[in-house]
Amino acid sequence: MERSEFVDRLDSRLRIADYADLDASANGLQIGSRHGEIDHVAFAVDGVQQTFELAIDAGADALVVHHGISWGGFDRVTGRTYDRIAPLVENDLALYVAHLPLDGHQELGNAAGVADVLGLEDRTPFGELGPEYVGQRGTARETYTPAELRERLEAELDGNRDVQFLEFGPDEIEEVAILTGSGTDYLDEAVAAGADALITGEGKQKVYHEAREAGIHVALAGHYATETFGVRALQELAAEWGLETTYLDVPTGL
Repeated sequence: MERSEFVDRLDSRLRIADYADLDASANGLQIGSRHGEIDHVAFAVDGVQQTFELAIDAGADALVVHHGISWGGFDRVTGRTYDRIAPLVENDLALYVAHLPLDGHQELGNAAGVADVLGLEDRTPFGELGPEYVGQRGTARETYTPAELRERLEAELDGNRDVQFLEFGPDEIEEVAILTGSGTDYLDEAVAAGADALITGEGKQKVYHEAREAGIHVALAGHYATETFGVRALQELAAEWGLETTYLDVPTGL
């Protein structure tokens, strides 16, 4: 497949342009040329030296990640920034990034993937950001107890970590709001939406008291662990397009 076609397909499917003014990340093709062929694509959560090297070793022509290396641009391409970019340029490895567009996608996104493993129904967008959304909410087919929800998350999410559970909500959990990564700033929106629990990756100190006062559960399931779903979904999509794919699992434990 032509690189330009691969990039254009992802840009369109993920509605990259709609997030241009909302996201600090430079989404889309971040490093590399649109010219040339792509036969093999690697996928990872983080665009860092380790995943670049693994993608090169795997023989990939492109690497698709959730977290890229440009957050508002570069002042200088030196030091660690140069060390990250150099392997991409030297090995003609294109870097494609989908940050908030992949968080908010209602079918392929990270929150949608968490909702899938929890068996949520009647899903609607959650986590308003301007005219877009960066999460999802839904209703459990059968209610969870706090212990059951925690166990389900620990069993289904990548990353090999315990889920920290702030148990301040009802005994039965039916309505669940999900905003992966760092989403505790959306606690009030979850409460307003009638959620019994908010699932996110990592928390801030203040969320403990906010959740306790609001009477809502908060599951802190890991930033990495909650954000593997989107790139895995894109891997499946690329395979459907006839491309060879490789998933690079580099958990941080955070």
